[in-house]
Amino acid sequence: MKLRTAALLLSLASITTLASAHGNEEHKKAGPVKMEQKPWGIAGNAKAVSRTIEIGMTDAMRFTPDKLEVREGETVRFVHTNSGKVMHEFVLGTKKELDEHAALMKKFPGMEHEEPYMSHVAPGKRGEIVWQFNRAGEFDFACLLPGHYEAGMVGKIKVVAK
Repeated sequence: MKLRTAALLLSLASITTLASAHGNEEHKKAGPVKMEQKPWGIAGNAKAVSRTIEIGMTDAMRFTPDKLEVREGETVRFVHTNSGKVMHEFVLGTKKELDEHAALMKKFPGMEHEEPYMSHVAPGKRGEIVWQFNRAGEFDFACLLPGHYEAGMVGKIKVVAK
């Protein structure tokens, strides 16, 4: 009986920890940025930034702007400002990748993740990422917190070939 009670308490503690993982606290980048090629580009070098794009995030579940155009090879600094009262995030990807990630977030809402193509922004705070668009195509960005994606907190990026 004691073993079952201990297991139950441990399980509840881990659920509580997971539930708060995507609360309104700020996420800190842990360690060096992973330089992993993705279909939508690769983490960029801050010294190579050619322009900065400001992105607003609101509790109306919208990004402003929600349509962007960049040139293939361009390194962009995205600065995200959360003017809302709840946590939001900005995640770059393909529609397929974002759909899959959103489904995981529904199943595991407290799941922690930190990649160079995402920024978690607490209410009233700013976040940023630097990304190099080294592949032409049409890509997406979204807030994948449960309910936000489904409410339409999404955007498009067109990467124009050189």
